[in-house]
Amino acid sequence: MLTDQLARVVGQRLPGTSELLTPDALAFLTRLEQTFGRQRKDLLDRRRLRQSAIDAGEPIDFSSATATVRSGSWKVGSIPDDLQLRRVEITGPTDGKMIINALNSGAQVFMADFEDANCPTWSNMVQGQVNLQRAIRRTIEFTSPEGKAYRLNDRVATLMVRPRGWHLEERHVQLDGTPISASLFDFGLYFFHNARELLERGTGPYFYLPKLESHLEARLWNDVFNMAEDELGLKRGTIKATVLIETIHAAFEMDEILYELRDHIVGLNAGRWDYIFSIIKTFNRTMPAPLPDRAQVTMTVPFMRAYTELLVQTCHKRGAHAIGGMAAFIPSRRDAQVNAVALEKVREDKQRECADGFDGTWVAHPDLVPVAMEVFDQALGDRPHQKHNLRSDVKVTAKDLLNFNVPGGRITNAGLRNNISVGLQYLEAWLRGFGAVAINNLMEDTATAEISRAQVWQWLQRQAKTEDDGQAITAERCRAVLHEELKRFSEQHGNNAAVNANRFDDAAEIMDQLMTGNEFPPFLTLIAQDRLEQVADAAAVK
Repeated sequence: MLTDQLARVVGQRLPGTSELLTPDALAFLTRLEQTFGRQRKDLLDRRRLRQSAIDAGEPIDFSSATATVRSGSWKVGSIPDDLQLRRVEITGPTDGKMIINALNSGAQVFMADFEDANCPTWSNMVQGQVNLQRAIRRTIEFTSPEGKAYRLNDRVATLMVRPRGWHLEERHVQLDGTPISASLFDFGLYFFHNARELLERGTGPYFYLPKLESHLEARLWNDVFNMAEDELGLKRGTIKATVLIETIHAAFEMDEILYELRDHIVGLNAGRWDYIFSIIKTFNRTMPAPLPDRAQVTMTVPFMRAYTELLVQTCHKRGAHAIGGMAAFIPSRRDAQVNAVALEKVREDKQRECADGFDGTWVAHPDLVPVAMEVFDQALGDRPHQKHNLRSDVKVTAKDLLNFNVPGGRITNAGLRNNISVGLQYLEAWLRGFGAVAINNLMEDTATAEISRAQVWQWLQRQAKTEDDGQAITAERCRAVLHEELKRFSEQHGNNAAVNANRFDDAAEIMDQLMTGNEFPPFLTLIAQDRLEQVADAAAVK
């Protein structure tokens, strides 16, 4: 039911709040939430019903109801000039230093992330929006504690923004006493304040859409885009989006997702880490055998090959860009040998993507931009993309997408410990407000933490054994490893004044719950959010 009440800010009044959450901006958010809030919740209910059906043995397949969409000859709409060349895209959170470095990195696109690489404290959400406003207007600056100044170059990457997924809420802004959609909050504020400015500067409001599980969820985004364009008097199709295919359900509906967003969509992205997590989450009880160590679930295993080849074929058939997966390696400043080995793996991964027909790829660190760019430059030459490569040789069936066999895959002691260690370290940093965390020379975000905790839960539930010693993975064993890792990191950081307010005890409690609970929590962020709010909001008051 629509009301005359405006959305109300219940978060702390922080620097930037008054310029961001103006009465007009809140009115815009209110209209979005009133119009689409109920539909969003209905779609989330649909997710739960579908999961219950899968748990009961219902198979997944391509829908007969949308067969005509898949067989049709339609194409997506026009693609702006500054989204035609997308060979290398860099991603990261919305703090000032990251924004400047990413825009200056030499990548063609920077995806500013309010989602998996961001910790959703109220301060992060407000300051991130303010930082993007300043970046667009080229007034953003950052000075490090050491006095180093960061400013934008004359030529910068094209900016895209990833709002949070449909499943999340923004607790600090409420309508009729209920938190509004985090997706609508992130999208709405960025669009309202920046769409016209972006267009005047020769670009546009461009977005990445995460965690979609059906074409109906894509339709909801399309309806949001239509309304937002109408509200600001912009022509249809001004907003452009790329959708991350990072759930097994979306993999079965790629054509349909493109079709629903055809006036606004420009491409699909292979969100590899979330996709693996989605496999474990969806088939946590029904998979014939649990997946092996995360390091062994590479892009060359059968189900990942099927998913990525189908993505390229589908995109090119419809005139859309196919963007490859993340290279998360962080180059070492000390170990040249580590760098040499890792960079060769990055190069091989990007060469495989080029050979598969991808038009571009993702990296997490500026030092990886030239590595990936060289590979795509060699493969594409003067062409901005390779959409002429229709991949007519690809014949992917439902059986291929659901073939979770990993040849030679093993569950090992090292894999168990690594999952628990990564999960613990990431959660600890997340509880301190960091969403992108350097762990073992990799830039980890929420997706890799999700895989880590999901694998441990599945191994425990399925009574798996580590193959190097034949020992069962039990709750007691997992807790023993967790305690060892907790002790190790607590001792490492205990005397470090910079991190003496660490959250390892809280992180360990959450990790224990995620690993050993009887039910599988769909998202770790929903479990950890309450602990985050308690500390973050208290800090904001100070």
